[in-house]
Amino acid sequence: MQLKQAAIAGTLESSDAQVKLEPLEAGLEIEIHSTVMAQYGRQIRATVTEAMERLGIDNARVTVVDKGALACTLKARLNCAAYRAAGIDSGYPWGGAIR
Repeated sequence: MQLKQAAIAGTLESSDAQVKLEPLEAGLEIEIHSTVMAQYGRQIRATVTEAMERLGIDNARVTVVDKGALACTLKARLNCAAYRAAGIDSGYPWGGAIR
């Protein structure tokens, strides 16, 4: 997936995460700010990395501000931000196609 613009998904409410994706010329930069970084930082980074690989995003700056979101919530925010950043506003792969 090719990112065309910066996009944000999510909120800064408790048990949620705000994800910002920005196009980058080369590479993947991941920045994580989390209230539970000491306990779950590695899992959060692994979830972000896996989601970017699954979506085929190789060149992006990913900023996550996590407020204790579950992995499923984080994945949903990453997917939403990715589709927004790619300019895709229809034809979402529903029904289990997004993992």
